[in-house]
Amino acid sequence: MTIKTKKPPPKKRDAQPLRPFAKPARIDRLRRHAAAIFNSALKAVQAETAVRRACRLKRHILSIGPFAFDLRGVENIVVIGGGKASAHMAAALEDMLGPKITHGLISVKHGHTRKLKTIELIQAGHPVPDAHGLRAARAIFRMAENAEKNDLIICLLSGGGSALLPLPAPPLTLADKQKTIRLLLACGASIDEINTLRKHLSAIKGGHLAGAAYPAVLVTLILSDVVGDRLDIIASGPTVPDPGTFQDCMDIIDRYQITHKLPPRVLNHIRAGIAGKSAETPKPGDRLFTGTRNLIIGSNAEALAAAAKKAASLGYRPLILSSMIEGNTQDAALFHTAVLKEIRKTGNPIPPPACILSGGETTVKVTGNGKGGRNQEFALAAAMEIQGEKNMVLLSAGTDGTDGPTDAAGAVIDPFTVVNARKAGLDPTTFFADNDSYSFFKKTGELLVTGPTGTNVMDLRILLVG
Repeated sequence: MTIKTKKPPPKKRDAQPLRPFAKPARIDRLRRHAAAIFNSALKAVQAETAVRRACRLKRHILSIGPFAFDLRGVENIVVIGGGKASAHMAAALEDMLGPKITHGLISVKHGHTRKLKTIELIQAGHPVPDAHGLRAARAIFRMAENAEKNDLIICLLSGGGSALLPLPAPPLTLADKQKTIRLLLACGASIDEINTLRKHLSAIKGGHLAGAAYPAVLVTLILSDVVGDRLDIIASGPTVPDPGTFQDCMDIIDRYQITHKLPPRVLNHIRAGIAGKSAETPKPGDRLFTGTRNLIIGSNAEALAAAAKKAASLGYRPLILSSMIEGNTQDAALFHTAVLKEIRKTGNPIPPPACILSGGETTVKVTGNGKGGRNQEFALAAAMEIQGEKNMVLLSAGTDGTDGPTDAAGAVIDPFTVVNARKAGLDPTTFFADNDSYSFFKKTGELLVTGPTGTNVMDLRILLVG
């Protein structure tokens, strides 16, 4: 008789590059090192670690960064927020504050969860918002509105918060926002541009959540997933003043020539704002932000610093190019591979063994019908550039564990990627033209799969020359 036992829940895995095709031992070693460097970077920016580093409770004094709060004068502690890492942030707060938390609610991407005791959790859609996110955003907004002057609201924000907190400004609908976001994602708009529109189509973003919370004290802990760590862009800035305008939105729409594709209500709403018939988002200096404090507790720069330290321990000379790489994904890939070739040929900017690191968030203009994400697209473009080179590896991955609408964080490639693919009858140019990098790397076995990581600080690229 066969006895069936219940399988334990899957554990979060460290990143491990798959390898169905044979590789030389020196390439295998570089691939293992790239994965180890990536994992070290992830550990340095774990959401729970970041919250514990920023917050301290000593008797009745709660310190959050440079801010201190005497809890004896606080009636209620309310925890709200959203983002891919917000469940892990909330778990750290619950461990610290326990029953002192009165109630709370956060919105997280499906699968990016933690077991919480007091704080309610709603799983919602990302990157396109859904009805679950709408329900969460409405409830969070009501909690902020119901807060009194002596209440302390702690807001937890991380990457993905924009999509996970959809609350359309009347008379817009969720369907209007969904279509608009799909258009912006497909046309290659940057996260700054997308979030500029999100703020002006929302009743909660662009400082509106802070307006609802006033006059309660509102402290926001933020894991940054945007280039330059701009507070008004991270999660579309629900708790900070918005310097953008309706005219900025129209400029973006004109830039990508999508006026005729937008839902009529969206276009009318923006035009009404330009004409002064719809209220602008709260601006710097508004009294609504009197009791608001914002604190970045984790960033891409911290992840890169940890990656450099790990690379040095493995015997590489590390060099951080920038934490602010953005723009077209293919152009960024060509630049990075040019650096690899230069190192191999001339020893500049640093001689081998070298580890070049960069972070940021590039954009892909989707013209095909395939499946992938910016990191996989970056890796495929790079793989075609370094075929035939010697002893080098490139890893590109999202720190949240997801790249586009896929279950992979990114991919790891080397000079044999394209060579082996062609031997197996795979044409990388065809996959690239169809934006089908996921299918390509699934066939070559070079996807980087981590599952939800518990953090989100944009993308990391690790380039090794042995």
